[in-house]
Order: sequence, then C-alpha cells, then structure tokens
Amino acid sequence: MLSIIVPTLDEAEGIAAALAALAPLRARGAEVIVADGGSADGTAVLALPHAERVLAAPRGRARQMNAGAAAARGDALLFLHADTRLPADADRLVAAALARGAPWGRFDVAIAGRHPLLPLIAGLMNLRSRLTGIATGDQAIFVARAAFEAAGGFADIPLMEDIDFSRRLRRLARPACLRAKAVTSGRRWERHGVLRTVLLMWALRLRYFFGAPPDKLARLYGYAPRER
Repeated sequence: MLSIIVPTLDEAEGIAAALAALAPLRARGAEVIVADGGSADGTAVLALPHAERVLAAPRGRARQMNAGAAAARGDALLFLHADTRLPADADRLVAAALARGAPWGRFDVAIAGRHPLLPLIAGLMNLRSRLTGIATGDQAIFVARAAFEAAGGFADIPLMEDIDFSRRLRRLARPACLRAKAVTSGRRWERHGVLRTVLLMWALRLRYFFGAPPDKLARLYGYAPRER
C-alpha cells in the first residue's frame, strides 16, 4: 500500500482541492494522511472528508512528516507538500520504481505560475537532482518503509530536512528520478520575487553545505521559531 503524507499549516484556502485531487489514488488503494501542525484557519477540519486520517502533530515539517509516517499503514511512503499536485498515475509509477529495486525516489517538478523563468528554474532543479542524487520536498519524495526506517526518518530541523534526508538515503542507494512531473505552486517565488528567492535558496544551501545550523538558516528564510 502507498501512504501519502501531507504536512499542513494554515492551508485552508487550498487544502480541500489539493486532497480531492488524490481521490483517484485513494480509490485504487492508497491512503492519505494529513499531519497538521496546529493550523489556526480550520485546515484540519477541511481535510477530514478527503483523508483516511488527520493528525495533530508538533509544528515543524520534519516532525509532522515523521508523525504521519508513524501512523501510516503502507509499506511505501510518499511525502507531498500541500501546494503540490502528483501525476495522475503516481501510485503506479512509485510501485514500479520500488519493484525495480530502488528503495527511494522522487518525481521531476514543474512550477505553476506566470513568470517566464519558472520553467527554467524547474528544469535546473531536476537536472541538479539527477546529478547529485539529492531531492527536495517539491519533488514529492517517496521511499520504501524499510529504507525510511534505515535512514532514521527526517531529522528534527526547521529547514533543509529534505536535503538532509536525501543525503542519508543516498548512502543506501541513488534515487529513482522519475520524469513524470509533480506540479508545485510558484507562489513562493512570485510572492517574494523569482530571482530574489532563487538567490536566497542558493545562499542558504551553500551555508548549509558549509555547516551553518538549520535554526539560523530558518530565521534567514523567514520561518517563525518553533516551540521545543
């Protein structure tokens, strides 16, 4: 079984549509688990009709995804951002990749939006991922449960949890890089400026590579401090 885990925080505006898009996968046997980090806008209530389970989890994407994985019944886990849409046959593609022996993988990404640079940014993200074996959360990372447990799940850090997780999974095997596209919202880039956002993410990743603490990077990115 495929378990799709969706971490949420104040996603009331789009959560019902995002989860409704997963209905065909649920009809074929996938389960959807929403791990909510304390939304104040009714996200959890809106998610209830569209998921097998809606969990209240400690705030923080890594914590929420770990909580969802712990509650999941599937032997394959897929971590999906609330603003990302999967290919229609994502469940079959994941099953085929895992059956070929890949313990984990990700989809190519496309970025929905009006800015003409967004397709180029997505293409560079996909190329970088193929070259490095590192995936980002926008690419809908999937993993066999055994590999998830062997890697130790997501580290409890407020930023770069996807990069850290990919690095540990890469020690087990390189990812299956599926060319089918997960479509993610371009709202982050367009709200703050496309070039500014790209430069900020490059700078944050470079600092992370050289050992900067994720808590500090999260503050630079604009995340509010979490309660421990």
